[in-house]
Amino acid sequence: MKRRDVLSALGLSALGAASLGGLALAVPRGQTGEMVPSRVPLPRPFRVPLPIPAVARPVRTDAATDYYEIVQRAADQEILPGVRTRVLGYDGTFPGPTLVTRSGRRAVVTHRNDLPGPVAVHLHGGHTPADSDGYPTDLIQPGGRRDYTYPTRQRAATLWYHDHRMDFTGPQVYRGLAGFHLVTDDEQDALGLPSGERDVPLMISDRSFDEDGSFSYPASHHGAGVDDAHMEGVLGDVVLVNGAPWPVLEVAAVRYRLRLLNASNARRYRLGMDPARTPLVQIASDGGLLEKPIEHSTVLLAPGERCELVVDFAAFPPGTEITLRNSLGSGGTADVMRFRVTGRGRDNSRIPPQLSRIEPLSAERAVRTRTWTFRRSPTGEHPGWLLDGRAFDPERIDADVRLGEIEVWRFTSDLYHPVHVHLDPFQVLSRRGDGPGPHDQGWKDTVDLAPSESVDVAVRFTDYPGRYLLHCHNLEHEDMAMMAAFRTT
Repeated sequence: MKRRDVLSALGLSALGAASLGGLALAVPRGQTGEMVPSRVPLPRPFRVPLPIPAVARPVRTDAATDYYEIVQRAADQEILPGVRTRVLGYDGTFPGPTLVTRSGRRAVVTHRNDLPGPVAVHLHGGHTPADSDGYPTDLIQPGGRRDYTYPTRQRAATLWYHDHRMDFTGPQVYRGLAGFHLVTDDEQDALGLPSGERDVPLMISDRSFDEDGSFSYPASHHGAGVDDAHMEGVLGDVVLVNGAPWPVLEVAAVRYRLRLLNASNARRYRLGMDPARTPLVQIASDGGLLEKPIEHSTVLLAPGERCELVVDFAAFPPGTEITLRNSLGSGGTADVMRFRVTGRGRDNSRIPPQLSRIEPLSAERAVRTRTWTFRRSPTGEHPGWLLDGRAFDPERIDADVRLGEIEVWRFTSDLYHPVHVHLDPFQVLSRRGDGPGPHDQGWKDTVDLAPSESVDVAVRFTDYPGRYLLHCHNLEHEDMAMMAAFRTT
C-alpha cells in the first residue's frame, strides 16, 4: 500500500499533527479533509468587489403569511474573473437569494426543481415542522415542487438554507445550493446595532476549479456523493466570500455588523483581522443574540457554524486595508477577504452591554443523558463515517425524545466533527469535563468537536413532533453515513 492508502485505512489522513502507535502524521493543520488542487489559473486576491446576495421578495402576502417562490436551476456564473462556472443555484445564483423573515410571522417557500436530479431543502437553524425540515429522503424530483412552511416561532438569528439530499449533500452544496435566511425581531431591532448597508452577510466557502472553470468535485462512481479517496472531506484552494474569490469590501470608518457563515463542505477557519487594531466583538451565535458581547482576537468556525461580529473600523485612517485572515490555512487559503477604509462616516450604532436574556438549561434538570459516538469505520463495500457504530438508515429511529424535556447529549469524536442537531438549538455545558469553550456561548445548533474530544450539550425540543436529524456537518462525512434520526413525541 502507498502511504496515502495507509493513512486512509487508518482513518487519520487529516488529523493535523497526530500519532497512532507512535506513528507521526504530517497532514493539514486543524482539518479533516483532502485538498483538491485547481487546474485553472487563479486570480490574484483582493481584486473583486464583495457581492451582496439579492434579497428575495414575497410573491404575495396575507394577514399572517409571506409567500416566496424559488426555482432551483443550473446557470453559468462568473466566479473567477473572465471564467464561466456552471452552478446549481437557487434562482440560478450562488449564493441563492437571501430570505428575510420576521419572528412570529409565517413564511411559506415554494421550491421548484428544474435541475436534472432530486433535491431536498433544509433550513439550517430553523425551528421547523418535520414535514418542512428537509429530511434527506423527502425529495423534490426533477420537474416537481414542494411547499416548505416556516412558522418562524424563534428569536432573530442568522440561518441558512441548503440542499440535504441523502448521499449527495456534499456535491450539491459544493456546486452552489446554499443561501442565507435571516430572521429579525423587535428585541434585536431595539439594540441600535449596525444596520442597513452596515449589516453584511458573509458566506465563506472554499472551492476548487477544473480546467474549463467548472467546480472540481471528486464525485464517486458507486452511488454516494464523494469518491473514497476524498471521504475525509473535500478542501478547496480558493476561498470564496458570497461566491467571489478573496473579495474586497469598501467600508467607512464606523462599526459594521458581520454575519459570518462557514458554508464550506469540510474546512475549518480561525479568523482574525490583520492588522489587529480593533477587537472582534461577538454579539450572536448560531441561535441568535448572546446575553452579553464577547471580545475575541480570533474566532473559530467549523462547517455549518455562524458567528455575528461587530467590528469598529474607526481605529483605521482612510486608505487603510485590513485583511481577514485564516490562521488554519496556508497559501491561498490563509486569506479570506479584505476591507478597504474609504473615509469617515457618521455612526449612531452602539453595542449595548446587555444584549438579551437566555434561560440556562442545566444538567440538573435533565431527565437522561445520551452518548453519541462519531467514528470512522467500514460500511458495506466502502469506508464510511458512522454514528454509534451504525450507518444511517432513514427508516430507523435511533432515539425517542419527549417534547419539552431537557436531556444531556454527550458527543464523542475520533477526528474533527462539526455536530449539527435539527429542530432546536442547544447549550454547550462542557468540553472534556471542563466548562464551555470561548466560542460555545449562547444558543448553538452546530458544535465543533476536536479529535478525541467529548462535549456535553443540553437539548430541549419543543412544538413539533416527528423525525429529525443529528449528523456531522462535514458534508462528506454526512454523505458517507454519519447521520442518525431521532423522533420527538
